[in-house]
Amino acid sequence: MGATLLLLAVAMIALVSSGCMPAADSGCLSCHRGIEAVSASHHGCTSCHGGDGRAANKSTAHRGLLGGSNPSDPESWEDGCGRCHRYQLERVKSTIMQTNAGMIRNIQLTWEGEDGKTYATDWGKFFSPEGKPFEAAPVADLDNLSGELYRKFCSRCHIGSSNKQSYGAVHASGCAACHFSWNDEGTYLGGDLAVRGKGGHSQSHKMEPLPAMQSCTRCHSRSGRIGYLYQGLYDGNNSLVPTFRGEAGPVAASGLRSLSRIAPDVHFAAGLECIDCHTSRDTMGDGYAYRNMYRQTEISCEDCHGSGDVPPRFRTIARENEEPLRESRSYRKPAAMGMRMVLTAKGRSYSNVFYREGTVWLQEKRSGKLHKSPLITGTPEHRIAGHRRLECYSCHSRTSIQCFGCHTTYDKREKGEDAITGEETPGLFKESEDYRMLYPFPLALNQRGRISPVTPGCQTFVTVTEPDGTNSKTEYVTRFKGSQQLRFAPFYSHNTGKKAIGCAECHANPAFLGFGQHVMEGNSIRGTMICERSNDKPLDGFLLMERGRVKAYSAITRENGRPLNTAEVKRTLSVNLCLPCHGKGNDPIYRKGLNYRALDDTIHRRLLSGR
Repeated sequence: MGATLLLLAVAMIALVSSGCMPAADSGCLSCHRGIEAVSASHHGCTSCHGGDGRAANKSTAHRGLLGGSNPSDPESWEDGCGRCHRYQLERVKSTIMQTNAGMIRNIQLTWEGEDGKTYATDWGKFFSPEGKPFEAAPVADLDNLSGELYRKFCSRCHIGSSNKQSYGAVHASGCAACHFSWNDEGTYLGGDLAVRGKGGHSQSHKMEPLPAMQSCTRCHSRSGRIGYLYQGLYDGNNSLVPTFRGEAGPVAASGLRSLSRIAPDVHFAAGLECIDCHTSRDTMGDGYAYRNMYRQTEISCEDCHGSGDVPPRFRTIARENEEPLRESRSYRKPAAMGMRMVLTAKGRSYSNVFYREGTVWLQEKRSGKLHKSPLITGTPEHRIAGHRRLECYSCHSRTSIQCFGCHTTYDKREKGEDAITGEETPGLFKESEDYRMLYPFPLALNQRGRISPVTPGCQTFVTVTEPDGTNSKTEYVTRFKGSQQLRFAPFYSHNTGKKAIGCAECHANPAFLGFGQHVMEGNSIRGTMICERSNDKPLDGFLLMERGRVKAYSAITRENGRPLNTAEVKRTLSVNLCLPCHGKGNDPIYRKGLNYRALDDTIHRRLLSGR
């Protein structure tokens, strides 16, 4: 009995010292009456926030607060969330949403060229996906135009710093960026009268173990705008972007934008939130530091739907410490021993997608609602010869946003805030664009060697105004891989439709192959969207055909990415010989490579002559 009591005492002391037991917080609650409990497992105030919970006045009580009002801020998260959540913190510290190494690298690559270093907002020692240690340099040391662009124009969305100013895009820093929901104004609306109505706070003090979709879309609504497109929202009614009758949309958004409604993603229409498809390793990381988002993302369409040849894979939960059991504890219906969990593209188990009686089921994490996943394995439309290199979303994307002619001005006569250092320094960025469209969208080979949609990334014309008012650069096209050229990047718009793009739509329209708006003259195809700064290189494509030969004039930016070549373009367009009679993808002739000389045989000559 004595030994048992001693062990209990030791355990209690360990819990108190770790910060996971409540302290005397009567002083806090004397001012913050009515404040919401964070969660059932987070007791007390000072155990998370620090400070003096017994103090009778504000200045003494707030002395030693961690991160101001946010103990998950990276400046203090070691002593805040990290004391109890070390496993999660070590993953978040290296996640690409914290380091932003991919964004920094791609800006640097397409604006200045690489210098052999990896830069990150949260620098230090990391492990590569291959398990090799490396050290990242602070992005504050990237002393060139691309470094300035990231720090002053792009970095507000990284979770290492809060954004308390941009309507519709406000968020906290650190863990709270995802786990505490903010409204569009960033004002507290809870029961604590001492803070109620004040800006720079989450709308409630209650933590959300499962991040709300609005927490994702506050950041993922720029550049690719995937958060908007997923919900069926489009901000194409601002500035010089043409819209139907030029009318503003009914939904207000960040950056003085207004949103119109388009068809939503089929998964959103079914009720799925971002977290229902994406795993915690997609967002919080897996402990490795990636240099590109596509490498950290571990899910793919084939995980749930299979491919034309291979069905989804699964693994049975056989041990009590497996990840699906731990991760699903806050779900409406947690995973259980013996369940056969579907595997991600990286071979790890989902925590809410499982296989049962020949069917793949996805369970909504928040509500527990089940969705039967349609399987495509073995279906003739998904076994077309020549289509095995296609990403699923090449055919099933409804839209893919494309912004053409991005004009960026960097004016050293004005000051801009560096979101990394928090200081205002000479140099302010401004952007405008020439044209935007959603459909059709061009296709090219992506970093996986598969054919996917691509979008301008970045198609930038740079003007730099010096302090004396002269321009050191005027509408300058930045260099990429040794030459001045515009760039396109592989892209998944998150605006998926059940119905695929028709065979004739894709094979009969050279815009899908990268020719943009065009005219065809014999065996030549030339673009027609001409910018005065790029007279011989149309904006909305990256290919020209001259006398039967394809020439690329813009680059695909990711590793292994490239435009289609002459042979691939000709093969794609040659399918039009068959489509007038064989217009469906399930036609048996598409199970094997096409014989384009078949029209010369006796049967086809008779059919074509009408006899």
